[in-house]
Amino acid sequence: MAFNCLCAKRKVLFTTCSCLLIPVFMLAQKRVLSIRDVLALVESGQPQLRAYREQLAAARYNVNLAKNTLVPDLTAGYQAGYATDNNITGMSYPGLLMPISGPVFAGNSYSLVPGTALTAYLQWTPLTFGQRAAAVERATAQFKVAGSYYDNALFGQRYAAILVYLDLVYLQRILASQQANMDRTAAGLRQSLALAKEGLRPGLDSVQFQSLFAQAMMEFLNTQRQFQSQALELCRLTGLPGTPDELVFSDTLMAAQLPLLPDTSGGYAQNPGYLYQQAQMAVSAANLKEADRAWRPKLDLWANAYSRGSGIGPDGTINKADGWTLSRNNYGAGIQLSFPILQFTRVKIEKRKFGALLLADQEELSQVSMNLERQVETAQSNYRRNLQIAGQAPVLSRAARLSYEGLELSYQNGLVDFTRLTQGQYQLLNAEVMEAGAFLQVWRSLLDIGVATGNLNVFTDQLK
Repeated sequence: MAFNCLCAKRKVLFTTCSCLLIPVFMLAQKRVLSIRDVLALVESGQPQLRAYREQLAAARYNVNLAKNTLVPDLTAGYQAGYATDNNITGMSYPGLLMPISGPVFAGNSYSLVPGTALTAYLQWTPLTFGQRAAAVERATAQFKVAGSYYDNALFGQRYAAILVYLDLVYLQRILASQQANMDRTAAGLRQSLALAKEGLRPGLDSVQFQSLFAQAMMEFLNTQRQFQSQALELCRLTGLPGTPDELVFSDTLMAAQLPLLPDTSGGYAQNPGYLYQQAQMAVSAANLKEADRAWRPKLDLWANAYSRGSGIGPDGTINKADGWTLSRNNYGAGIQLSFPILQFTRVKIEKRKFGALLLADQEELSQVSMNLERQVETAQSNYRRNLQIAGQAPVLSRAARLSYEGLELSYQNGLVDFTRLTQGQYQLLNAEVMEAGAFLQVWRSLLDIGVATGNLNVFTDQLK
């Protein structure tokens, strides 16, 4: 009677544990998510990347501003005020109107009379002897740096998202293997209970199976925790709302099939890090060119139209009402050639500074080239070795499965003990985990090749 009660309790325990193994995410509405979906969401879902896009737009306006210096500058101004009647009559000049009231007198007179003036001043610098072109080139180079920075950041985030996706596929495969392992353990528990009841097996085997089942369940829950953590990270990278429980990952065949070695003849020329360093070097070269041309002259054309009104006449007669009317008109035009004679030393220092920065950027580019060349070679070597390892993994798992099936049959017939059976069960689980890891490691090596060459299509083009 006590034995039957013990069996009933064990059945209740087993049923309860089995219910706990049903993943919550299987009950919710699912969103199917592929790697290509992830790559698209990364670009649109992260505020940081949107900020980089706005910085890129701002850099584009700098190019337009540099080109806009070719447009003439027309300044209009109106002035009204009171001034003493012995101020001189003057012409206006850029940005300023001189307060005027009338003609010069022999003695000082401090009577205040009104005066008005209206002017329009046109200034145009059509010829800068290469200075404008250098400024446009510098702004264009800075725009390319901003674009390269954005591309590099986006590339890094996409790479991180694919890595997380690969981890999720791996963990999903491990969860399936661990679930199968618990099913085998549960079947062994039922079998041991039946054999113990018949007197063919000691009751201790049932207790050991219970312990083994608890251990397997703890491993399953730990893997499930890792799965949830990585799914949350993927939600962060893609900007997806909701919870990981609502996601289904469709690119799961990577855990069961192997990719082909891609063509990497293009090398690392498209790597975003390499392109960013090239853009930085172009900025230094543009800064050097701009500094070199800073000592060149500028040619300005100007024109001025000017009207004024004064409260005092040429003969000294004061008529304040005339101060509010524009009664005298003048105009002028001219050409100006300016040359910064005493700026030679400053320009020379700046040229040396930007020359040193350019040499530094050239050395940085050489270092990046060296690193990427070695990175491509390492990724290709790892791919070939991981492919060989993955070729042996199915052999190992197949042998472990056949071995376990034989041990299970032998246990049922009393030919082997609990220890031998659990050893075979552990070897089968370990072989399944190793097979999933070996296959996904090949895909990881393929991704490393894509990262080194700067072309993630090397990876995505082989997804089915």
